[in-house]
Amino acid sequence: MSHHQERLLKVLMGPHISEKATIVADGNGQYVFRVAPDATKPEIKQAVEKLFEVKVLNVRTLVQKGKVKRTARGLGKRNNVKKAYVRLAEGQEIDFLSV
Repeated sequence: MSHHQERLLKVLMGPHISEKATIVADGNGQYVFRVAPDATKPEIKQAVEKLFEVKVLNVRTLVQKGKVKRTARGLGKRNNVKKAYVRLAEGQEIDFLSV
């Protein structure tokens, strides 16, 4: 396995399951992934295409800032999460249950 292939496996940290993620998946072939903080759009595209054997049209990314939560020890901060909204070509889908 080349360094490049290993890198692609580290880029995707898994599907992001949320109410919004379910809604966009139903409507228009978009899937939401949690991705590595330093992942680039081309890397995300390659990783999704390689792992799920689909055609990716475009990738939009965002960084969700970690919330500050009150804990027994004072204030704690959750980690930032980088997410990628991946739009697939017409008629393609990813079935996470079979993976």
